[in-house]
Amino acid sequence: MDWNDVRYFLALARLGSVRAAGSSLGVSHSTVARRVEALEVQLAARLFDRSRDGYTLTLAGEQMIPGAERVEREMSALELEVAGQDDRLAGPVKLTCCDQYVSQMMVQELTVFCGAYPGIELGITTDSRTFDLSKREADIAVRTLAVGATPPEHLLGRKLVGVYTANYVATAHAHRLDPEGTDTNPRWVAFEERKYFEAFVAESSYPKVPVWGAFSSLALILQATRAGLGIAMLPCYVADRDPSLRRLEKSDVQHVANLWILSHPDLRENTRFRATRDCVIQALCRQKALFLGQEPHSGTTSEAATEE
Repeated sequence: MDWNDVRYFLALARLGSVRAAGSSLGVSHSTVARRVEALEVQLAARLFDRSRDGYTLTLAGEQMIPGAERVEREMSALELEVAGQDDRLAGPVKLTCCDQYVSQMMVQELTVFCGAYPGIELGITTDSRTFDLSKREADIAVRTLAVGATPPEHLLGRKLVGVYTANYVATAHAHRLDPEGTDTNPRWVAFEERKYFEAFVAESSYPKVPVWGAFSSLALILQATRAGLGIAMLPCYVADRDPSLRRLEKSDVQHVANLWILSHPDLRENTRFRATRDCVIQALCRQKALFLGQEPHSGTTSEAATEE
């Protein structure tokens, strides 16, 4: 039995869709379907029922899951053990970052790094979901964790810098949205998790300003603020680099999270991972003032934070 066929089987079993499974594995959906069908022929057993709603495990498929997951764990452990002994400055490095704005802050130095080490092939994803580093879904992860939170004990983690937010308005729309104005009609643009956002608003300098909307991502909140849909609480490292925004007079700079870099301990001695990790740490720590809200662009009101 081919291990890759087992990988395709597990991805399809977990996600229920050949397209989703293909996306998670970096292959086409037709490849997933073909490899699973080949596995069924080899085993002389139907592993999935097909329907318009996707793929559902049959009894034979359900019975195969424990063994397939055991093989997955053993293969992942073997891969980590071998990779951990690699002392070459060459090979692939999979880096996952919490958002596109943090990744932008790393790319310039990583470009110089890859020029110095052309044998390293870098792959970057921006995704806030938890990646399983034990299964090599990523080699290095940059993540934000709430203040006081720590990464799982089985991972190597280093806290890089605090993440601070402030209150912002689009400069072009400040005349009608700034709460300090005499003839304005302000409102907060809200994240999808309204309950948590409303708690932040209640503690802000503008608790009586109504909360409006429900936006699912930082990118959407940023777009809504630029367009003048309302005022917003945004990370300083994002909004202070945007010339179309300015801080409100009462900007409420506050420490909401910490930025961490995570990796698997079995890869501690791998030369290319260690070098890449060091480059990421240097790139982000060099821009510490942006994360702390200490570098508002020209024309903003500064209530810069002092990191604890």
